[in-house]
Amino acid sequence: MSFYGVPEGRRVTMRDLAEATRRGEKWPMITAYDAMTARIFDEAGIPALLVGDSAAMVVYGHDSTLPVTVDELIPLVMAVVRGSSRALVVGDLPFGSYQSSPSQALQTAAAFMKAGAHAVKLEGGAPMLPQVEALANAGIPVIGHLGLTPQSVNLLGGYRVQGRGEAGENLLRDAKSMEAAGACAVVLEVVPAELAARVSEVLTIPTIGIGAGSDTDAQVLVWQDLLGLSPQVPKFVKRYADMRSIMAEAVTAWSADVVSGAYPAPEHAYT
Repeated sequence: MSFYGVPEGRRVTMRDLAEATRRGEKWPMITAYDAMTARIFDEAGIPALLVGDSAAMVVYGHDSTLPVTVDELIPLVMAVVRGSSRALVVGDLPFGSYQSSPSQALQTAAAFMKAGAHAVKLEGGAPMLPQVEALANAGIPVIGHLGLTPQSVNLLGGYRVQGRGEAGENLLRDAKSMEAAGACAVVLEVVPAELAARVSEVLTIPTIGIGAGSDTDAQVLVWQDLLGLSPQVPKFVKRYADMRSIMAEAVTAWSADVVSGAYPAPEHAYT
C-alpha cells in the first residue's frame, strides 16, 4: 500500500514529503515522545513525527522548552523510532546545543541521527545559517524554524505573534536564506496567515505551519493540545477530542470500584 507515495516496507523521507508538496498534497506532522503513541500515530497514517523540545513541558513538567537537554531528548527519539515503522522521525535540537557554532550543531545533530532520527530541527533566522549549511553539507536533513521560536521566548517578550510589518520582510528573507543554505523544510510558527502564504509561495521546500494559517504545505501540532490533554491551548489549536476528561472519568470510576471492592471482579482473577 502506498503511503504518501512511499511503497510498503520503507519509511517516509524528507524527499518523499517534498515530492508530496510538489504534487500539491498537504501533509500532517505531530509530536510524539514515546513508543506507544508513536505506534498509534504511525498506524493512523501520520507521515512525520516530531520529538519536540516541547517535551520539556509535556513530559518533564517545565514551564518552557528551555530546560530540556540532549540527554533527555535522545531516549525519547529512540522510543519513537522503535514505536513507529513508516513515519519520518524528526528530532528537535534543544536550546544551547547548537547555537554556539556549526561544529556544535553538527556534533549534536550527529547524536540525534545515531539515536535513529531521520532529520533534525533547529530554531532561528540569519544567525543560524552557518549551522544549517554545516548540517546539510554533512548529509543531515535539517528543518528550520522561524516566527515564534520558543527557545527565544525571553528575547521575544513572550508567546506573541511574529512577523508583522517590517519583521515580516525579514522573516521572508530568512526563509529564502534557509532554503539556500540547504534546509529541507521550514516551520512557520504564530505568524500572520498572509505572510505564511507569501513564504510558501516563494519557497520550493515545504513550509510547516503551526498557527500560520491554511496556506502552508503542512501542519504540525503538539498531540496533547490536539487531543485535549493540555489544560490551556493557543488560539490556533483545534481540539479533536477531550482526552483529559475521558481519562479523569475512567480513573475515577476505577478508583471507586477499587474502594467498593467491585474491582477486581471474579472474571479478572486467575484460577
